[in-house]
Amino acid sequence: MNLCLGVRNINSILNQIGTIFIPVSNIEKARKWYCDLLGLAAAGEILYGHLYIVPMNGMGIVLDSKIYSEENIFKTPVFHFNSNNIEEAYEYIKGRKVELTTEIMHNHWFNFKDPDGNHLMVCKC
Repeated sequence: MNLCLGVRNINSILNQIGTIFIPVSNIEKARKWYCDLLGLAAAGEILYGHLYIVPMNGMGIVLDSKIYSEENIFKTPVFHFNSNNIEEAYEYIKGRKVELTTEIMHNHWFNFKDPDGNHLMVCKC
């Protein structure tokens, strides 16, 4: 019996999300943009010429220029960044001249785009 989080696992697929791959057109520019956005040093190497693992707490983000095409960009957010102050987060994004796609909704979340047009979300935790 294989135990994961105290629940019997009936197969080898765990009920965990390891990482999200984000399609980006230019890996160097995307690394800088995401690291600047998250207040991280743009350190770490670009792997195989097209992958960058963003240092995250919790679920991971991998920027990948090999999978980029206009058809592959996220048209709706597939995850959200947590925030403990949604108003400050909104003003921070707005001040960075990032394209906002919503206002703060229900005092809980808002959406914006990265430079490649991927839709992203910030949500109050």
